[in-house]
Amino acid sequence: MTFRTTDVSYVEDVSPGRGALPPRAWYAASDARSLSLNGSWRFRLSATADAEDDSFAARGYDAGDWAEVSVPGHWVLQGHGAPHYTNHLYPFPVDPPHVPTENPTGDHLRVFDLPGDWPADGDTTLRFDGVESCARVWLNGTELGEFKGSRLPHEFAVGRLLRPGGNVLAVRVHQWSAGSYLEDQDQWWLPGIFRDVTLLYRPPGAVGDFAVHASYDHLTGEGTLRVDSEVAGRVTVPELGVDAATGEAVTAVVEPWTAETPRLYDGVLATGGERVPLRIGFRTVVLQDGLIKVNGRAVLFKGVNRHEWHPEKGRALDPGTMREDVLLMKRHNINAVRTSHYPPHPAFLDLCDELGLWVVDECDLETHGFTEQDWRDNPVDDDRWTPALLDRVARTVERDKNHPSVVIWSLGNEAGTGRGLTAMAEWIRARDPGRLVHYEGDRDCRDTDVYSRMYAFHDEVERIGQGLDGGTRKRRELPFILCEYGHAMGNGPGGLAEYQALFERYDRLQGGFVWEWIDHGIRHPGFGYAYGGDFGEELHDGNFVCDGLLFPDRTPSPGLVEYKKVIEPVRFEGDGADGTVRVVNRYDFADLSSLTLEWSYQVDGETVQAGVLAMPQPAPGASADVKLPEPPAGTRDGEARWTLRAVLAEDTAWAPQGHEVAWTQLPVTGRVRPTVTASSRPVLAEGLIRLGPAVFDARTGSLLRVGAVEMSAPRLDVWRATTDNDDGAEWQTGLRHGPLWRTLGLHRMQHRRDAVEWDSGALTVRTRVAPAAREIGLRTVYRWSADGDRLRLAVSVTPEGDWTVPLPRLGIRFGLAEADPVSWFGGGPGEAYPDSRSASRLGRWRSTVDALQTPYVRPQENGARSDVRWVELGGLRIEGDPEFWFTARRWTSEQLDAARHLTDLTPGKGVWVNLDHALHGIGSQSCGPGPLPRYVLRARPAQFGFVFSEAG
Repeated sequence: MTFRTTDVSYVEDVSPGRGALPPRAWYAASDARSLSLNGSWRFRLSATADAEDDSFAARGYDAGDWAEVSVPGHWVLQGHGAPHYTNHLYPFPVDPPHVPTENPTGDHLRVFDLPGDWPADGDTTLRFDGVESCARVWLNGTELGEFKGSRLPHEFAVGRLLRPGGNVLAVRVHQWSAGSYLEDQDQWWLPGIFRDVTLLYRPPGAVGDFAVHASYDHLTGEGTLRVDSEVAGRVTVPELGVDAATGEAVTAVVEPWTAETPRLYDGVLATGGERVPLRIGFRTVVLQDGLIKVNGRAVLFKGVNRHEWHPEKGRALDPGTMREDVLLMKRHNINAVRTSHYPPHPAFLDLCDELGLWVVDECDLETHGFTEQDWRDNPVDDDRWTPALLDRVARTVERDKNHPSVVIWSLGNEAGTGRGLTAMAEWIRARDPGRLVHYEGDRDCRDTDVYSRMYAFHDEVERIGQGLDGGTRKRRELPFILCEYGHAMGNGPGGLAEYQALFERYDRLQGGFVWEWIDHGIRHPGFGYAYGGDFGEELHDGNFVCDGLLFPDRTPSPGLVEYKKVIEPVRFEGDGADGTVRVVNRYDFADLSSLTLEWSYQVDGETVQAGVLAMPQPAPGASADVKLPEPPAGTRDGEARWTLRAVLAEDTAWAPQGHEVAWTQLPVTGRVRPTVTASSRPVLAEGLIRLGPAVFDARTGSLLRVGAVEMSAPRLDVWRATTDNDDGAEWQTGLRHGPLWRTLGLHRMQHRRDAVEWDSGALTVRTRVAPAAREIGLRTVYRWSADGDRLRLAVSVTPEGDWTVPLPRLGIRFGLAEADPVSWFGGGPGEAYPDSRSASRLGRWRSTVDALQTPYVRPQENGARSDVRWVELGGLRIEGDPEFWFTARRWTSEQLDAARHLTDLTPGKGVWVNLDHALHGIGSQSCGPGPLPRYVLRARPAQFGFVFSEAG
């Protein structure tokens, strides 16, 4: 005999649910009443789906001893259970559609009164904008239904059930359901009611579903507007003089909508019972001549993939946070966003319409975990699941169809291929032929309008641009985008500039979307920010969830600063040697009338004169020459250069006047390298050697101090705390340099002193630096010479043995008692590495040691400054011959390497300084390619030098 108190069979039902109204267009407001049910809800957590019966849904149920949670919110971020991160592995047995009995289930209760003036006629709809992953709903004891599709809206008709006061809304939410098999995205599993819950009054004659069709003819400059409405009414657009019936097409001369010029017209859709405001953008999206064209012009996507994230609230984003995201994107020259891997909160798309971003709107679908069984039983190729897939795509398209920012629909992500995806694509084309269809997993492009790839290496992208990639004829005739590239995990990504050069060289390459927007770190009292495994997960993917261009607190990372520079829409060509510079307009639609061109002239990093030039007005894609001013008189003795900046001429909706959009630097005169005349002689006395301003240990040849500044002896250093990109993705075993470096023992190099020699002009120390258990080594010679005040070190390095791996770095390391403040002439203000240095600007900079650090969620190599001519710190002045890289930190590279979180790093008594002749590139190998060959630091003979003196 079987006993069961609660029927939970719906949890494992592959259908999308029952009881919900058909999907329809979303709009933020109308003149009809609404009541937000967000706020504090009563909450009870059970370990299984059937642990409790449904008596809690009845009026009068006493939930006084229940906990409270905030809605929108996730209960695991409010002290009930714990979050769980996986990249693609399902955290439960793969046996579709079944889920474990251990299925955390949250019962939610909200008691509410209707406002006293709530209308008695008409109807009322209860709307849920997002619940993970399966919900069953009751109102005043009557079951409304249940639904799946976590990031999709669901509505229920409830007017007949409402009472003036004491209404009881009960929602039972299950963490796992059949729907979870369709939501295996790379993110935290976070159950709860995480988007808005709203009661919407629907007066007699209320607006139902409606579709705004606003096309633009770039040949005539005319826009055609037609609003199809489920309920007949009228459409007015006062600015255009439009007053038309629904279903009637009206044509007028308009300014088109683009991401660069997001022109919106305010209108109203009025039916017998409701007035809905419209924000109309006229634009036409087509696939023409093998290219994605908007308003007759091909577009270049300079995009990001955006998961919704907040370090304390998870995916429960407030309007201010959404606006902050869009403003940051615009301020960093980003023009497109892929809503990975589900539709965002609908208010985010309102912001994209208003401020201007191209949007690839992705359906809430991913079944990535089925790769573990070679896609066997994959739901997208199983007809039983097709109704759920069609429901998801319909709820995506119907909700978002009136947004001009949405130019491409995406079927989902990493869900293999199958009949279900074909059915989704066919449904979209029948419903909305005015947009294109995307899906990366469709390599033959059977169902898609775009050839899309992830993390293709540079050489393959170039072959695709040249049309040499093979594949089906249909695919070869389609445009190409990298829907994911530039994996922004930890330090990096490197190689963005080379990707962008390819996008701009070949028309077929229409850009890409960096993965991803923000680190999904969870604020944690013990770790600072927690990542996978910090909550005791059995299966997890560590800090792979922290792979964004923003840190969790929305501070831009060096990667975002680099990306802004790489994709800047104004380019400067030429070196200025002929007195001119070419200004290239890299916008697709806009002119440069919104920008001012500022110039400054620096000598040895200091500005001596500045002014403003007339900004030329080349058409999009065109260029014009600008004449530079005459260099200031009497300024040719030092290292001189021009700096040009394109800045906003006036305030805009997304940035203030003076905001920098693009910049360049043009050298005028070169650097004079430091020279030291070896006039001082080594003097031996009492076990010490004095040479110019320096004192050495006579036995070891170790430098002890320069002038009054004591230091630990500089010696060769080749190790860095490996970056996420050094360590690489597990499937790239043959290319991951971090593990190879450890296998070889580069993190524990030993130093053997072979000789300490001095003569009348120099002190020479001969050493060999090598790892234990290996025959390879680096023969290293330090030669010290000096004049009265300055000490020169010449380093010579000769590899021995068969070096089959690159070096992490090549330079010297030493310690100081203190270093603040730090000032330097070189690249800045932020960090840079060989393949991520586009944003490094030459100048004089000041910092503290602490401010030099980049706070990656998982500590790793960071903080290098490039092209340094000289640096002053701790009372020392150090000049390079040639220019060098420097880092300074309050812990060693070994301590940095051992740390899992920033809280593991404890400042020591001193400061460790690296002066590097060369660094290995960064790449994007945490999920993409490693450094390009020219950024690989091979073990080769090298000579470099530094000049030490006391700072003045």
